[in-house]
Amino acid sequence: MLAALGAANPAAALEPNDPLEPVNRVVFGLNELVDVILLGPVSEAYGELPSPVRTGVRNVLDNLRAPVTFVNDLLQGEPDRAGTTFARFFINSTLGVFGLFDIASELGHQQHKEDFGQTLAVWGVVEGPFLMLPLLGPSTLRDLGGLAVDQLALDPWNTIAGGELQAARAGSEVIDTRYRLDPVIRDVRRNSLDPYATVRSAYAQRRAAEIRNGRPPVGRPAYQSIFEENGDDAE
Repeated sequence: MLAALGAANPAAALEPNDPLEPVNRVVFGLNELVDVILLGPVSEAYGELPSPVRTGVRNVLDNLRAPVTFVNDLLQGEPDRAGTTFARFFINSTLGVFGLFDIASELGHQQHKEDFGQTLAVWGVVEGPFLMLPLLGPSTLRDLGGLAVDQLALDPWNTIAGGELQAARAGSEVIDTRYRLDPVIRDVRRNSLDPYATVRSAYAQRRAAEIRNGRPPVGRPAYQSIFEENGDDAE
């Protein structure tokens, strides 16, 4: 939920096609209500946990995500990045005690994430209309299809793990992400004249950067996204 919540310069964003804007704004309002009533308070409670505990949770979640990233690396024709993903998964699943510790980063294998929505973009599939999904937040038709493929076809844990474990994993992902994005969420609510438009613009920028694997856009200056999640490094 809440994949992106702010932009350094919304006016300069890559505005997505939004023919369903009236409906999307209603869904956005409902998501905000759920966040205020439920997710915000839960993330505050999560923030009271010791920093090593939160870091361990994030490391395990990232490690569980590695098989999906690995397959999409290969589908995008990125064997070097696939090798890095495989090395990270192997090292952190063994020396890192099932991913609890990120030993791979200390050995120089830096993390990256890929999904099938990015793979479709690399293959030249257009993004389609912007969508604001209930609970899941901003997306596009292409990214929604990519999410379905990742969850139903590429993620091995959906077959290996039972429903309860998968629900616990999804809930942990939501809470941890919400906690990390809390400063950005607060800033958008305080300072944005149109939070919905800010979220929409920021999502487009973030996805464009992810599809380029962080490389600056051709013919345009690089920008620093404020979507870099605020982790525990500053603590």
